[in-house]
Amino acid sequence: MMKLWIVVCLTVMLGSCSSQPTQIERTQPNIVILFADDLGYGDLASYGHPYIRTPNLDDLAAEGQRWTDFYVAAPVCSPSRGALMTGKLPNRTGLYGRQINVMFPNDTVGMPYDEETLAESLKNQGYATAIIGKWHLGDAPDFYPTRHGFDYWYGSPYSNDMDWVGVRGFEELMTLAAQGKMAELQAEVTARQPKYFDPKLEYWNVPLIRSERNGKGFTDEIVERPTDQRTLTKRYTSEAIQFIERKKNDPFLLYVPYNMPHTPIFRSDAFVDKSLGGRYGDVIEELDWSVGKIVSKLEEIGLAKNTLVIFTSDNGPWRAMQHHGGSSGLLRDGKGTTFEGGMRVPAIFWWPDSIDPAVVSDIGSTLDIHATVLALAGTNATNTDGLDLTRTLKSRAPSPRQGLAYYRGGELRAFRKGPYKLHLVTEGAYNLPPKRTEHENPILYNLMDDPSEQFDIAAENPEVVAELLRALEEHQQGMTEQPPIFDQRLKVLQP
Repeated sequence: MMKLWIVVCLTVMLGSCSSQPTQIERTQPNIVILFADDLGYGDLASYGHPYIRTPNLDDLAAEGQRWTDFYVAAPVCSPSRGALMTGKLPNRTGLYGRQINVMFPNDTVGMPYDEETLAESLKNQGYATAIIGKWHLGDAPDFYPTRHGFDYWYGSPYSNDMDWVGVRGFEELMTLAAQGKMAELQAEVTARQPKYFDPKLEYWNVPLIRSERNGKGFTDEIVERPTDQRTLTKRYTSEAIQFIERKKNDPFLLYVPYNMPHTPIFRSDAFVDKSLGGRYGDVIEELDWSVGKIVSKLEEIGLAKNTLVIFTSDNGPWRAMQHHGGSSGLLRDGKGTTFEGGMRVPAIFWWPDSIDPAVVSDIGSTLDIHATVLALAGTNATNTDGLDLTRTLKSRAPSPRQGLAYYRGGELRAFRKGPYKLHLVTEGAYNLPPKRTEHENPILYNLMDDPSEQFDIAAENPEVVAELLRALEEHQQGMTEQPPIFDQRLKVLQP
């Protein structure tokens, strides 16, 4: 698959001819993390989409492992990304908000300096590190990813629908909320939705930034503003390939958090009207193209067998965006919720000759990527909520993860243990149903029988409810919680 072989003919001495690239063998594997934005559980062909064609990702899934029960640590962007970088639940690091869900432009806070990121840990093990794409953990220079372990960053500081032009800014919207003018606030938000469905570049002023670590200092520049979002996926792909070429003789971490398919969705001219799945399908198929190009480069220069490639998403699909949002397949609901569609995501692991190909239906989490990668690099994660999945990847041993906590806005709303999931609080997101309900009698689902969370079986399984409540209480006893960093911004709005 995707193999562009370099033909090396040795006519001197041996006179041999090989069509195989020379494989570069090292003890420490390279790590490539490809992180989509708002990609739904049902958006890839290998996860059941009937019209969106994703041949490159499907090949990776067939040759590696496709996980069916893989989760993020939060159902929205910034806390999910913080958990990936630290291996810790957002409540433990403070990378969450109870009133503000994610970070916004002109924040004065970001990734805490006392948290060691995956990039920092790997740099300590001799890795070169790069992020090509969306950061969303602080847009002030002091919080750029180059200040948190990355040697190089090329990408956007926050979501591609932030920094609106010609409308009320974030502080103005928060002031309306603080004044209780919710109808006016809702009218403002509703008026913007048509612009998502017919996006123009001039609607947003998102910058494209390049930042490099130079010795003990940094070089930062705005490459473009506003960003031409039509070519972002292509440019990220080119930057990723260039980094691989530059660092092919060193172990490296390459983190590619794409901006897409978060709305507004843009694609390059080559992918306009290409997909049977409409504009959204075009965007996903361009992401698949990008994955294919990056993997082909690894194969071309002989790095494939020494590189773990991970593809997943930061949360589920943004259902409020209708046909410009994705699909959670047979799972319930989407982004912003603690139903399965909000937090269960596609996850593909590929590492030729090292990963035992399989469809894995054990529980895993983006929290576990941190611990797994560090173990492969020759060190151990400390003070982490993640678990090492190495044995599952290499020999299909059972996953060490047996349980999972579902948080939204710092609130523990559900808990899974084995096949069972207990809901304490249920609520839709983005003005979609259901209304918030705090369940005096928790709801219980068997996700193996009922992945769509339709049939409450709590009444006939009181012993299971009691067991999950005990597990939930044990989890809470082990939680050391930090104040919500994102909400600090509200202080300036207080009289």
